[in-house]
Amino acid sequence: MQSCEISSDSTDDPLSRDLRTRRQPRIVVIGAGLAGLAATKSLLESGFTDVTVLEASDRVGGRVQSIQHGQTTLELGATWIHGANGNPVYHLAEDNGLLEHTTDGERSVGRISLYTKNGVAHYQTNSGTRIPKDLVEEFSDLYNEVYELTQEFFQNGKPVCAESQNSVGVFTRDVVRKKITLDPDDSESTKRLKLSMLQQYLKVESCESSSPSMDEVSLSEFGEWTEIPGAHHVIPGGFMKIVDLLAQDVPSRVMHLGKPVRRVHWNYSAQQQEEIAHSDNNNRHDDGDHNDDQRCHGEPNPNPGHVYPISVECEDLESLPADHVIVTASLGVLKNRHEALFSPSLPEDKVLAIEKLGISTTDKIFLEFADPFWSPECNSIQFVWEDEAQLEQPVYPEELWYRKICSFDVLYPPERYGHMLSGWICGQEALLMERCDDETVAETCTKLLRRFTGNPNIPKPRRILRSSWGSNPYIRGSYSFTRVGSSGGDVEKLAMPLPYTKSTKAPPLQVLFAGEATHRKYYSTTHGALLSGQREATRLTELYQDLHKETTKPNM
Repeated sequence: MQSCEISSDSTDDPLSRDLRTRRQPRIVVIGAGLAGLAATKSLLESGFTDVTVLEASDRVGGRVQSIQHGQTTLELGATWIHGANGNPVYHLAEDNGLLEHTTDGERSVGRISLYTKNGVAHYQTNSGTRIPKDLVEEFSDLYNEVYELTQEFFQNGKPVCAESQNSVGVFTRDVVRKKITLDPDDSESTKRLKLSMLQQYLKVESCESSSPSMDEVSLSEFGEWTEIPGAHHVIPGGFMKIVDLLAQDVPSRVMHLGKPVRRVHWNYSAQQQEEIAHSDNNNRHDDGDHNDDQRCHGEPNPNPGHVYPISVECEDLESLPADHVIVTASLGVLKNRHEALFSPSLPEDKVLAIEKLGISTTDKIFLEFADPFWSPECNSIQFVWEDEAQLEQPVYPEELWYRKICSFDVLYPPERYGHMLSGWICGQEALLMERCDDETVAETCTKLLRRFTGNPNIPKPRRILRSSWGSNPYIRGSYSFTRVGSSGGDVEKLAMPLPYTKSTKAPPLQVLFAGEATHRKYYSTTHGALLSGQREATRLTELYQDLHKETTKPNM
């Protein structure tokens, strides 16, 4: 690994030198999801004028993707604003009138929130029978009681017993099974049914955590994720409205779509910087594939005498010199590409954090029907496989990927959505689903619905729409979780800017990291992503506070 020190004969602090010349730092933001847009918006509002956003895909929003469907909007990605009080996404939506048409029924307080808190979830077995409501409520109370216990290990510093393997799934399964088995009032058939429901509840929990299985989620760290008080809201006009609000004041010259990054060269030595500068000068007179930074910045380098410590190399072979780069790539992309993405390589402790933290895929499957086959009070159809009662962590062969579909929610209200169901699947099985064509998935889901409802006359849906976050090369997963063996300290390590050194010879805050996976308390959420982007922008604002004391904000 190359040294994180910049070798230079000069003892002059490059930051002080820039402040003396009142030079605007050049900042590159990689990614135009919520974190990247929040960082960009904050930087521009703070007076930075030389900012460039590089987004690999052909759209902004990242893991927010609202699809227009007739007169309504379907969310392939982020759907709910989780909590209100102090949630910046909620306040952004509320202040701009985005929640005005949200019905009371859409303000659910459940974990994978339903689209309505009214009505009843129908728990159906694979033999086509519905589990009685009172039995469901009885089991739900037991499960939630044990779920609360999983929070205590972190929140109360409770030691984790060896039998649990520090796993939420193992602990929950063991404790719930013991309570069910020892209940003297239940018949053997009732106990088997409750044990089957346990597997279904853990599948739902996996979808919410975006983990392959709750067995992979750390028990000792599970309680650190912090829930913001208040209801959970949907945005009737689409979550992309939040993206639009963040992006609306970003000038077109700043935003560059379809611009994937190949490599971030950081912490150059003086000799390397001279070589890059010489190469750039030669390329300005070359008609080949290499271009200077005019194409992205729209103007020549305003500081030809300044040597930048960073060069952002794009897939189209264009290189952008920079003083700072804010990397908002998902944890999935970092896992897949960190070795190729950074030169020199990331420090070992940051690589270890990337490897230890978890991310998986949670996908949605929307099915539209001409008429509802479900009863008016039904708000979801939950799939309970009776033959899974005694299994430990269910593992399925590839052809049985559909067994990981835990449920279908009824979209509410029908006046907005029509007759639409939203299915949930996660883990490796979600990736297998993504490989299938629409016809196969629609047919498979129809067979499942017929089997579990006991209604052989359910027609095939007239339309299917589904997400594919796992196979998207620029996303590679839905959101992060704290995997067994990792901790909040790994989240902090992932978020720590580079270089670590305090040396005055090394320009500070060269590579900064944002995104939901870098927020210790709010990982996996849209507000965590937004706050992380603002956090990194604040680092730079504070670094250059003297520069902006006499700088007026740009006219946006």
